[in-house]
Formats: sequence, C-alpha cells, structure tokens
Amino acid sequence: MAVIDVPGFVAEQKEHAIAHGFHVHDERHFVETYSLRQAWEVDLHPEEACGGPLDIHLALEVDPRILLSFEDLVMELDEGADPPDLHQFPLHFTWSLPPLETSPDLLVLATDLAGIGGTELPLEVSAIDSFASVTDAADRSIGIVGRIEVSLAEVFVGEHELLCGELDRAMEVSRWLLEHSEGWLGSQG
Repeated sequence: MAVIDVPGFVAEQKEHAIAHGFHVHDERHFVETYSLRQAWEVDLHPEEACGGPLDIHLALEVDPRILLSFEDLVMELDEGADPPDLHQFPLHFTWSLPPLETSPDLLVLATDLAGIGGTELPLEVSAIDSFASVTDAADRSIGIVGRIEVSLAEVFVGEHELLCGELDRAMEVSRWLLEHSEGWLGSQG
C-alpha cells in the first residue's frame, strides 16, 4: 500500500485552487509504461478570466524511484515519527496567452513578475517568435513558468496549508497578466 495517495493529493489541490479563486477546466493523468513515471496535469485560470485570454497549466511530475525511496524511509521510521524532508516532486505552473500584437519588453516583464512571484514562486519568462511564412511578421508568444518542489514529507503528514502561498502568488501573477494583456493583445483581446 502506498504511503502517499498521489491522486488524492491532486484532487485536494484542485479543490484548494478553487478555494483560492481559480476555475478548473480539465485534468489529465499520464503514465509512461516503461519507467512508470507519471504526470498529473490540471488546466485552470482565474474565475474572472473564463473564456480567455489567459490559461494556466499545472503539472505534477511523479518519479516512481523518488516515491519508492520515500516509502522505504517511512517504513523504517519509529511509529509516530515524522519523516525528514528529503524527497520532492516538481510542480510547474505555466501561463499562456495567445500571440501578442504588441510585445512587452521581456526584461521589464521578467523583473515585474519576479517582484510578484517572489521567492515562493520563482518565475522564468521567455518568448517565441513564429513565422507563418517568410513574408509575414512574427507572431510573438510569451511563456511564463514557475517551478516549485512539493515536499513528500509535508504531503505525508497532511500539511493543510501546503501550496497556499504559491497559489496566492499564482493568482497575483494571473491577475497582473490579465490587467496588462489588454495592451499586448490589441484588437485580439
């Protein structure tokens, strides 16, 4: 029997996200048959952004070797003892907007978002220019990714405030992007 109910944890975090003002649209679960690596993906956005233009994609990656190592550690503990915080699963927040008519300065955007995400939700900003044909202007898409680690020890002991700060920061980032995206999208927004 698994010491951590990963599907239950994902379901709890979906409910937690709803409590923080997000609207959940979809959930997917993938299992790689060779390595048994798993990924849970959840699509969501702030409630006020239903219908676009902002989407957020949450992805929890589960490495079976880390899970098995954590389970071995828990089985060796004395009854009632809490496990040390040695094992984590990566959780990614990915924000996406449609191609932008007017692109923001990436350095300014990264600096502004770093102030919002802080150390609880460090953010990486990137851009991709796509060309439909050689004579067309570039369509610029902005990518924003926040990467955090989910502590298996905290999941195991049932930490109730797990991811509260990160979800609050994710909502602040989302609302900031919604507020500023009107100018970037132009007539598309």
